[in-house]
Amino acid sequence: MSEIKLIALDMDGTLLTKEHQVSDRTKEAIAKALAKGVHVVLSTGRSLSTCYPYAQELNLASYLVTCNGGEIWTMEKELLEQHLLDTEIVEKIWHLGLELGVEMWMISTEGFLRGERPDNFYDYDWLKFGCDSEDTDKLARLVKELSYFAELEITNSLPTNIEINPKGVSKAKALERVCQKLDITMDNVMSVGDSLNDIKMIQEAGIGVAMGNAQEAIKKVANHITDTNDEDGVAKAIEHFVIESNRNG
Repeated sequence: MSEIKLIALDMDGTLLTKEHQVSDRTKEAIAKALAKGVHVVLSTGRSLSTCYPYAQELNLASYLVTCNGGEIWTMEKELLEQHLLDTEIVEKIWHLGLELGVEMWMISTEGFLRGERPDNFYDYDWLKFGCDSEDTDKLARLVKELSYFAELEITNSLPTNIEINPKGVSKAKALERVCQKLDITMDNVMSVGDSLNDIKMIQEAGIGVAMGNAQEAIKKVANHITDTNDEDGVAKAIEHFVIESNRNG
């Protein structure tokens, strides 16, 4: 096993509890990892504005992977990479979602829209499109329709949603770029997540960790399953693979 030099953490369902907090034990484990010179990177479906305060709270100093890899930022808010959806396709997805009766939300470079459409889609640059429904049959029908668009990457962050990015965009691809910047490889990465938008970074990391509350597909590809997000699962993974491992080494 290669030495872990970077910890990539999904946020919702992983780093954060159900109350959207970082537990004290997790804060302590991250602080210990940072003190050992290990990079900690938030790798999230969230936009910069909704993940940056957590990065500040945790005293992170490396990079931020946002919008499922749609953007890579430094902690100085320098944009390193950006991948946009085609606006014409975004408008088509909106009409498909409207026909099926799913809740929709969109992330642009300007901010977040939920349940409403812009007056003009072409006034914005679009990073990600999301659809929510408790009716998984509706989501399945939407995924089938979207499969005809070759330009899309379709994942989820919950069993009750789908998330749409440009083709080829993933947290794993973004982390590969981060590794290049840091002169390390994905073998030096421990990735932790719970949903389909985490699956590639878990598969490609030196150590892929699934949360106890993760979707079954994630657990099947992970090297290790930790406890849930409400049972300090992230802290326990860091303690086991980074802090105790480094101490033993």
